[in-house]
Amino acid sequence: MAHFPKPAAGSWTENWPELGTGPVDYTDSIDPEHWKLEQQAIFRRTWLHVGRVERLPKAGSYFTREMPSVGKGTSIIVNKDKDGVIRAFYNLCRHRGNKLVWNDYPGEEVSGSCRQFTCKYHAWRYALNGDLTFIQQEDEFFDVDKTEYPLVSVRCEVWEGFIFVNFDDDAKPLIESMGEFGKGLEGYPFHEMTEVYSYKAEIKANWKLFIDAFVEFYHAPILHMKQATPEEAAKLAKVGFEALHYDIKGDHSMISSWGGMSPPKDLSMVKPIERILHSGLFGPWDRPDIEGILPDELPPAVNPARQPTWGQDSFEFFPNFTLLLWVPGWYLTYNYWPTGVDSHIFEANLYFVPPKNTRQRLSQELAAVTFKEYALQDANTLEATQTQIGTRAVTDFLLCDQEVLLRHLHHTAHKYVDNYKAELAENGVAAPTQCEKDTTHV
Repeated sequence: MAHFPKPAAGSWTENWPELGTGPVDYTDSIDPEHWKLEQQAIFRRTWLHVGRVERLPKAGSYFTREMPSVGKGTSIIVNKDKDGVIRAFYNLCRHRGNKLVWNDYPGEEVSGSCRQFTCKYHAWRYALNGDLTFIQQEDEFFDVDKTEYPLVSVRCEVWEGFIFVNFDDDAKPLIESMGEFGKGLEGYPFHEMTEVYSYKAEIKANWKLFIDAFVEFYHAPILHMKQATPEEAAKLAKVGFEALHYDIKGDHSMISSWGGMSPPKDLSMVKPIERILHSGLFGPWDRPDIEGILPDELPPAVNPARQPTWGQDSFEFFPNFTLLLWVPGWYLTYNYWPTGVDSHIFEANLYFVPPKNTRQRLSQELAAVTFKEYALQDANTLEATQTQIGTRAVTDFLLCDQEVLLRHLHHTAHKYVDNYKAELAENGVAAPTQCEKDTTHV
């Protein structure tokens, strides 16, 4: 079983000397050439979270995902076949390359259920396992063997109900990639929390900058001051905010914090609507009646410091998947999908145990809209940051001890790019051109 120690005394950053303590170079967030290398070195070679198994409730269920972070135009189909196996394929017909699954607009993601996939263009058909089963006017083709033309598969594996894909056939298995944090989270009742609220937004900033915003709470008493009552805001601004625990294991990291007490010990800290509905930013106060969320039932990776004031853990699975667990028994996921050096798509999903009455439903909706307000405040700073570091007037920035996970993120991303460049050099291959980097390799 993975070991999750209590926090060491002194500086958090000193626990990982390889990260250093000096200013961090943010050129990686503004250099177009570096982004192109990240696309090849990171997003085409790591496990990427694309959804939950609940989206595929039966044989024939499917959804599509647009994957610009992997390559321009890249689209995949994720489906459940007749044997209950979850698979992923490039969303591309083997005849003339038409996009296979789409509705009115080919750039939009779709979902549904079917017995087979049929191309809109010439009606070629594919079984749920990807096999080519029908060619319109097959006798007009020359010595065609349908077994040689299945849909092109993409590696697809599942961890704790989360579906991941990887475009690198040589990558290590998902469970190995998830590391100690993945092992330490096994058994949490994710499957019980199937009531979902979703948000998506296009952010004009580098993908790493939004992750930076969520792996430190140094900003919380300042940026989110207006969301607290005046008395609580004044207190937080004066004393600041410090998380309970930080940890780094391989490519992944986590931050543990207080919050989410249910109910708050001091009701004057919250707004009237929160008192009425027993809910707010930290989620519904009333814990759902399920197993696996009480303190003595939690997996070992959750609340690793065993702090009595613990409220939430945020796990950052490199490169772009955040899994955030709240003490009252609900969770969040974030994904950051880069579309360029200074743009990305941000996705957020909130998961609750299905409500049993109107009050529970409204308490979940309040948590969802409150979260959206906080997320907008976080996102509001990003474009201002991107435009200013883009001037290159300053590229090295000071980070405090609470920002150790920012150091780790940029350090890890650089490691992947450096290894990729070394691999190219060792093989005597020049770095791909712009055209090559924007092409999906099937």
